[in-house]
Amino acid sequence: MLHYAVVFFIVALVAGVLGFTGIAAGAVEIAKILFLVFIVLFVISLVMGLSRRR
Repeated sequence: MLHYAVVFFIVALVAGVLGFTGIAAGAVEIAKILFLVFIVLFVISLVMGLSRRR
């Protein structure tokens, strides 16, 4: 999932450089959402892993 966030971020950068501001804004929003979901799943996984060791 982090891979997809990075891909959309790169797409946003390229689109921004080329002047496609609408596409760049959309790609940035998708990247933000995917990154947030990745962080939430990582924290849940971390907490679950720590609680199972005890």
